[in-house]
Amino acid sequence: MFTDNDIRQITSRGSELEKVTNQVENFRKGFPYLQIMEAASVDSGIIRLNADELNKMVALYDEKIQNGCKPLKFVPASGAASRMFKALFEALDECRAQNGSDNALIRNEAARKFLASREKFAFYADLAEKVSTEPDIPGCVKWIDFLLNSKGLNYGALPKGLLKFHKYAGENRTPFEEHLVEGALYAKDNEGIVKLHFTVSPEHQLLFEQLLAGVKSHYEKELGVKLDVSFSQQKPSTDTIAVDAENEPFREKDGSLVFRPAGHGALIENLNDLDADIIFIKNIDNVVPDRLKEHTVQYKKAIAGVLLKNLEKLFFYQKELNEKHPIALDSAFLASAASFLENTLNTKPAGNQYYTEKEELYYYLKEKFNRPLRVCGMVKNEGEPGGGPFWALNSDGTVSLQVVESSQIDPGSIQQQNIAKHATHFNPVDLVCAVKNYKGEKYDLTQFTDPATGFISIKSKDGKELKAQELPGLWNGAMSNWNTLFVEVPIETFNPVKTVNDLLRDQHLND
Repeated sequence: MFTDNDIRQITSRGSELEKVTNQVENFRKGFPYLQIMEAASVDSGIIRLNADELNKMVALYDEKIQNGCKPLKFVPASGAASRMFKALFEALDECRAQNGSDNALIRNEAARKFLASREKFAFYADLAEKVSTEPDIPGCVKWIDFLLNSKGLNYGALPKGLLKFHKYAGENRTPFEEHLVEGALYAKDNEGIVKLHFTVSPEHQLLFEQLLAGVKSHYEKELGVKLDVSFSQQKPSTDTIAVDAENEPFREKDGSLVFRPAGHGALIENLNDLDADIIFIKNIDNVVPDRLKEHTVQYKKAIAGVLLKNLEKLFFYQKELNEKHPIALDSAFLASAASFLENTLNTKPAGNQYYTEKEELYYYLKEKFNRPLRVCGMVKNEGEPGGGPFWALNSDGTVSLQVVESSQIDPGSIQQQNIAKHATHFNPVDLVCAVKNYKGEKYDLTQFTDPATGFISIKSKDGKELKAQELPGLWNGAMSNWNTLFVEVPIETFNPVKTVNDLLRDQHLND
């Protein structure tokens, strides 16, 4: 399949020939749908904290931090914000097709709303200043053009993290800055250090670094902390090979292979490079002004408390299973460990199998306990798109909690779609992770993915059909073989910005 030149190209990227070969096979065989058994719900896989439990978990987290637990906040912030402005780009194209006539805006409701409310946006003053430099250009089109393109703010080519989202007295903040502030409120260690890590695109990293340099001392003084901020880029070695319609490697005109970024699942490699006791994960666009941060902070600490509470017990079982011979462990201990695995860590044995052989049970438990732990916040489903919490069948026959995207569920199965319809919650990407074992040794997170949960999409290049392959998503397939708990979090903690007009919601206005 591959020539000597191909192999040299593959190895020069840091990729492995075996992995690339397997990727081609994935195109040929396709990815199986994930079999969901039932939707997770409160009292069936989702923990609902009452007021007393909430306070206890917050207090537990605060106590652990004071005793030396080292947190870190991980924020995927790659990619341009062009999808935020899809409607505005369409309006601009239509206006240009009509020689700049504002009449084109009549059919574009989103563009009309943007223009009518433009003074409410945090970036308005910057935009107005740019627009004023060319007073001779007539019409509303100018405002959209100067917002999106390089003659103005160039927001159509910038990442979300660098766009001004929220107004404050004397300053306007980007999501990047909001994450710095938010991190100081729940991810500060006992030495006053806030560690944050952002994954960014190569073309944007310098812009992030420049913004950080300009605001770091201001926020450190304002918040009374020391900010330790790092950046990384998606590794070229995680790019996946593209194929043509016949599932043969797609080639450039010079005969070289075509590789494409493999989606956010590739970021498991970036996460794997970080060193912390616990790691919070949250998307770049899910931020609110200071007046609404209380709920977010409270529940971030609470889910971290849930993680740390269960981590103590998990470590106890880990230590016993790893340091003692099965003969030295009595049946009561093994029964207790099996119950904790099934009823707390939410992993049920294959086909409700109950191991009768002591040694067989020992090795099963040892494998399942020696895994990273994550707690995922789940929001009541109010019609927002996104993956959801389900009980799902794993490749080894066990059943466990999984974050499942709609694309992973068989659209042709009435039974599977009926289960999906009964989902009561969805995934807002609100995670806290423990990535070390009882000895403080880091897990190799790449060993706990499910390669069978990738995704194939159809693209085009040079006028030809191209098939692209995404790796298992970061919070679904890439964490498929983690121990998992779900905790209900309030809708108030979920405020993503998918379109520019989402910034006009009350949650993002700060007047």
